[in-house]
Parts: sequence; structure tokens; C-alpha cells
Amino acid sequence: MLVDDHLIVRMGLSFALNNEPDFEVIAQAEDGLEASEMYREHRPDVVVLDLRMPKRNGIQTISALRREFPGARILVMSNYGGGDEVAAALEAGAAGFIGKDTNLAGLLAAIRKVRDGEAAVATELAQRLASKVSSHLSAKEMQVLTLIAKGYSNKQVATAMNVVESTVKVHVTNILLKLHASDRTQAVLVGIKRGLIHLE
Repeated sequence: MLVDDHLIVRMGLSFALNNEPDFEVIAQAEDGLEASEMYREHRPDVVVLDLRMPKRNGIQTISALRREFPGARILVMSNYGGGDEVAAALEAGAAGFIGKDTNLAGLLAAIRKVRDGEAAVATELAQRLASKVSSHLSAKEMQVLTLIAKGYSNKQVATAMNVVESTVKVHVTNILLKLHASDRTQAVLVGIKRGLIHLE
């Protein structure tokens, strides 16, 4: 089943998939609400859906389908593949996530994987997801990183946070690990680039 609010996209996908011997597009929907109705009626093996849709977005649609049909196998195909979108889609119950710029062979491989109960996340999207997950700094680590960005030494950070210096060193080590940074300066640069901290 194809779920996308752009008719041209659905027509192109439908044409390409129906030309494959082991594929048949049995239903199409242009929004999340219609997707649930169509799924009830046709029970497809795999749902390929977009994230940005009217009436009910992709994440809400995935949650609704998985709630009503726990066995639903869903592959997200979207132009919006930031770490947050990928994480939200997978948390909602999607089995895979690929970009709309994926070639036909990549799309077919992803659909087959999802059909067979496997996960299918494009490599570059998996990397974005990994960087999002690994950059989850704790509140204390965020505080330390912000103070380091202001040029504070470990001793000054300890004083400002009212903790001993050895505690600050532990936080700094964790920050470097999570941000894959080799030193404090690089950690600050990574933090700024990812929007974790802002220099005033």
C-alpha cells in the first residue's frame, strides 16, 4: 500500500512496483486517515508512506496503524530524514526509513526486507540517527559544555557548579565520548554545530 499526498509520486511508485514480478500495489491513500481505512480493507504486506501529509502526519499514521494492526510492516519514504524524524518514525513502529532520492533497486530491497520482518534504514540515515542518540548529553553535561564554551577551566566549572574538580573531569570525559570529540575545543565546536549550545 502506498500512502503519499502527491498523486504523481504514487503513480510513479505504483508503475515501478507493478512492473516487478513479486510486487503488486493493492491500495493507495493520500493521507493518514485514508491509510487506516485502506489498510482495514486490503491488509497489505507492506505499507510505504511519506511523513509529511495532511489530516494526519506520517508519525501519527504509523502509531495508529500499529495500534490497530500490531503486525503492520511499515517503510517510511521521505525527503525529511533528520535524526529526529528517523528516531520518531522507528519509535512509532516503522520497520524502515529511506529517502525519496533512493534508487529503484534500493527501494525494492528495502520493501523486501520490511516484508521479511527485517529493519531497513538507509546507511546515511542510520548515521544521523546514531549521532542523535549518542549526543544525548545529561543536564549536568550540558551545563559543563556550556561553561567550557565560555572559556571556563575545570576548576572554574567546579566552582560555578559547586562540585569537586574530579566530578567535572568525569563529565568532560563523557562529553568527549558522546560527541566523538578529541578535546574540549572540538567538543564545543561539535556542540555549536549540533545546536546543543549557543555562544552569546
